[in-house]
This record gives sequence, C-alpha cells and structure tokens, in this order.
Amino acid sequence: MSLIGEAAAKPADLVKEGSDKTFVADVIEASKETPVIVDFWATWCGPCRTLGPMLEKLVLAAKGRVKLVKIDIDKNPVFAGQLRVQSIPTVYGFVDGRPVDGFMGAVPESQIKAFIDKLAPAGPEAGVDDLLAFGREALEAGDTGGAAAAFAKVLQARPGDPGAIGGLARCYLASGDHKRALEFVDMAGADAHHPDLDAARASLALASQAKVDTAGLEDRLALDPNDNEARFDLAKALAGKGRLEAAAAELLTIIEKDRDWNEGAARRQLLTIFDAAGPNSEVARHGRRRLSSILFS
Repeated sequence: MSLIGEAAAKPADLVKEGSDKTFVADVIEASKETPVIVDFWATWCGPCRTLGPMLEKLVLAAKGRVKLVKIDIDKNPVFAGQLRVQSIPTVYGFVDGRPVDGFMGAVPESQIKAFIDKLAPAGPEAGVDDLLAFGREALEAGDTGGAAAAFAKVLQARPGDPGAIGGLARCYLASGDHKRALEFVDMAGADAHHPDLDAARASLALASQAKVDTAGLEDRLALDPNDNEARFDLAKALAGKGRLEAAAAELLTIIEKDRDWNEGAARRQLLTIFDAAGPNSEVARHGRRRLSSILFS
C-alpha cells in the first residue's frame, strides 16, 4: 500500500461540528495553519440540507487543503451575530484568523469548488505537503532512509519548514545520531514549533538520561516496590533508551501511588514522554487515558 495514498487527513480532522465555545480554536486559530470554511446552518433550513453534503464532499476531496466547521445558529448565535449572518446557509472562508470570502445560499457544486480553490489553491505546495506526510508515515513504519529523503525534498522546496526539520531530526534520533539531530533542532530556532520538531526536542531531552544503570534501579525496586525515587530514575533511564512505553508505565505507577510525589515530577516527566512519542502515538493515547483514570477516579 502506498504511504502517500494513506497520507490524507482523516475525515474527522477535516469536518467537524463547531460551537460558540470552540469557535476561536476551531476557526480563528486553526485558520492560521489551514484555511477553514464555516457553514452557518439550522436543522429547519431546506437549502442547508442541500448545501451541507456538497460542502463536506468537496472539503474531503481537497485532501487537507481546507477544513470545514459547521455551526448550528439556533444553538450557537454569538459568532453568527458578530458576522452579521442574516440568512442561511451562509458560508465564510477564514484565512490567518479572519474572514476573507463568503457566499449565501445553496450554490452549485462548481461554485463551491471554485470557492475552495480560491481559498487554498492546488499547486506545488500540495505536492510538498504529500511529501511531508509521506516522510512522517515512512518514519513511523521504520523506513528512516525513505523518510529522510522525503523531508530533505521538502526543505528544498520550503527552506526552514519546521515539520521537515523536526522529521529529519527524528530520523537521526532513530539511527542513534543525537549530535546531528541536535544540529537540525538548533537550525529551526527556539521559537519554531511543530509536533515533529517538539517531539525531537523532547526525545533529545530524554536521551541525555540514557546512561543510568537500569539493572541497579530494578534491583532497588525488587527490594522495595514503594521506592518512588528509584522508580522515577528507572523511568528516566528507560525513556533515554527509547523505551517510552515502559517508562510511561513506571511513571503512571508513581502517580497512582502518590499523585503529587516530588511536587508533580512524575507527571511532568510523563508529559515529556508524550511529547517525544507524538500526540497521536499509542504511548500518548493510552497513557493519557490511564492518567485521566488515575486522577479522576
């Protein structure tokens, strides 16, 4: 199966039900990364039922160039009022946190497509984004060579891209070359942020702890399972060796025994591990579920 063919964002990431409470995050902030189309509608509106499915279909067909947020004005009147929505359906396109285009009524599919293309033109950038997605998936599949080649091509087209820099740093980390990984992270600058770049930074922080003798710590725990200091040091050593799942399990054990041990040190270290693993990793997803269960039980 082609990695590029699997690279498109999931439908749940592209189309969502919004609200007045989530409008700033879902629309204003999100549009600073990707253009966001806002569909103001209501359940009683016949034209809305015509327009809505066409919008969803074409947004999904754009494969991540735009996102769609659907706002029921009966339940969420605040931003509809601020944007002077007087009839529905009304559609706005947001870019860089502000509305830049829009239309009213159930317009033809061709007009919707033109609207999307105007907000987010398909062109060379789309191919670069495919390369970035390919590199990410290749890295997750263990193909560090293929991933590094893809990230390098992205940097040729978009010099300084933080996702590509972070991806290359993660490739070097996977191959054990921490020095080169650090060089790439430093290249991005302290103010640059991207999930892959932040993951590389967190992994480098954890890697500095890899030289601790895990056998000695395991012996201490065998004698005293309540030795949280030994368990914490063991978790740091495991994380430094790349054994993030095992490290998370040790830290969760500490939190389960004493939530505020050492002024929350275990929780802080656990969050660093989640960053290093990546927000969508099984380590982070499973770990956050268990952490919530511990904290709110």
